[in-house]
Amino acid sequence: MFRPLIALTAMATGLLFSSYASAQQVPAGTVCGERAKFLKHLGKTHKESPTAMGVTASGRVLEVLTSSDGTWTILITHPNGVTCMITAGQAWENVERIALGPST
Repeated sequence: MFRPLIALTAMATGLLFSSYASAQQVPAGTVCGERAKFLKHLGKTHKESPTAMGVTASGRVLEVLTSSDGTWTILITHPNGVTCMITAGQAWENVERIALGPST
């Protein structure tokens, strides 16, 4: 149900950000641009907002955006400020955090 919508959004996003990506050193086919534009676009078209984030060993910021409808997108922002859409999908589900053992 969401796959055509996600594909269409990825194509539209690619059109919005492709010129920006071509000016940067990123892998071919990767959709990159300004983080604020991604957030505005994903918020408006899918009602997604950031729900989790972390910093990688190389200093990149990884973000998960989700919607109440279950759509999700993973963005990564490089230290130089370029944000790239890594992947997107449907049926996101938050799971309860469970301790893996006794705390020390």
